[in-house]
Amino acid sequence: MDREAFAGRIDHTVLGPETTPGDVEAVLGAAAEHGMNACIPPCYVVGAVEHAPTTTVATVIDFPHGQGSVASKRTEAENAVADGADELDLVVNVGRLKDGDDEAVRAGIAAVVEAVAVPVKVIIETALLTDEEKRSACEAAVAADADMVKTSTGFADGGARVDDVELMSEYLPVKASGGVGSAADALAMFDAGAERIGASSGVAIVKGYSGERR
Repeated sequence: MDREAFAGRIDHTVLGPETTPGDVEAVLGAAAEHGMNACIPPCYVVGAVEHAPTTTVATVIDFPHGQGSVASKRTEAENAVADGADELDLVVNVGRLKDGDDEAVRAGIAAVVEAVAVPVKVIIETALLTDEEKRSACEAAVAADADMVKTSTGFADGGARVDDVELMSEYLPVKASGGVGSAADALAMFDAGAERIGASSGVAIVKGYSGERR
């Protein structure tokens, strides 16, 4: 895997509550310079698409807790795509999942998948789940025809772990996100089965990649 291919699997991310338009422009500039994708808050998507028309722009839906209604998830997703988002990262309802209401979890995911024609990644927030719950979340994502599953929002304690990526990759392609700060971290996730990385340290990750593996 050469550096271009490696960089193309990184979603350079800025999603904090204090994120400013300037922060987003900086992430977009770095993503364009290094060949990465960008993941940004939904309120900035229109400006991002205008600022960086050749960069793949992902945004988040029902972030960071996943507790919105099914109708609000659908509307938010439709608005994000209308604004120009290329991909959506949707947070699963962890409370419903822990209550054993797998059908409600599936329906929440399906409402978004059915509403848009772009890839949908389902954030299952692994740090809050047992292995059984992780499998239930992945099964719901499969049943809802989602495109990927993603480990974390970055707002719960703990982030991506190799064993979680291995488990999740049994079901769908995985985006490993949360705590991935170096090329070595990214490669460990890729070796575990991840297809994408979400990280605020995208530039450091790409610069640290030698291109000598795979």
